[in-house]
Amino acid sequence: MFALDLPGFGFSERADRSYSPDVYVQAILEFIDGELAGSEAVDIIALSLSSEFAAIAAVEQPSFVNSLVMIAPTGFGPEPPEASAKAHRALTFPVWSQSFFDLLVTRHSIRYFLQKAFAGVVPDAVAEYAYLTAHRPGARHAPLAFISGQLFTPNILDYYAAVERSVLAFCDQSDYGPSELLPQFCADHPNCRMQCIPGTKAMPQFERQRETVAAIEEFLRESVAAA
Repeated sequence: MFALDLPGFGFSERADRSYSPDVYVQAILEFIDGELAGSEAVDIIALSLSSEFAAIAAVEQPSFVNSLVMIAPTGFGPEPPEASAKAHRALTFPVWSQSFFDLLVTRHSIRYFLQKAFAGVVPDAVAEYAYLTAHRPGARHAPLAFISGQLFTPNILDYYAAVERSVLAFCDQSDYGPSELLPQFCADHPNCRMQCIPGTKAMPQFERQRETVAAIEEFLRESVAAA
């Protein structure tokens, strides 16, 4: 089992570069093809926006992926985010870019935004991890690309529909935009199953860990049996 810090996030490198969906798709594919070369197809568990990258990777290289679990996947809301090059230039303007980001990543601000994804209290460990990773050198570059919509794929529903493997999607009930389109999408695509964990918003793996793990394990057993 491997847990990836994708470029520009977590404790990965935070270079000042152009961040786009393709950067993340290629990072996933290169990891599978490099670190896991010669192994069987992998089972991917992705959270939120990473679900888009994982789905595109599964479409581009279907032989690399056995199944896909998406927790609170983006792209199923009523209105997809729009990329704004103008907003990105404004946010990354050297005079105020770092100061603006510093305001976003105070401990109070981090807890405020995390709370929108949690039905209960935000775990201290999650908030502290977010704070520490947001204060690494160059930490602002990828998040500012995210805020300005640069990391979203406008036609992501087409990619989700093109995934050939079995998919388990945990619904998003957060304040950021519930996955209103997910039930109908799963009804239209037999390889996709929807799962909602009561008492959670977008972080069931933290708030209802036992139920979430049980649902994933059952899904993976069925995926192996069907392979």
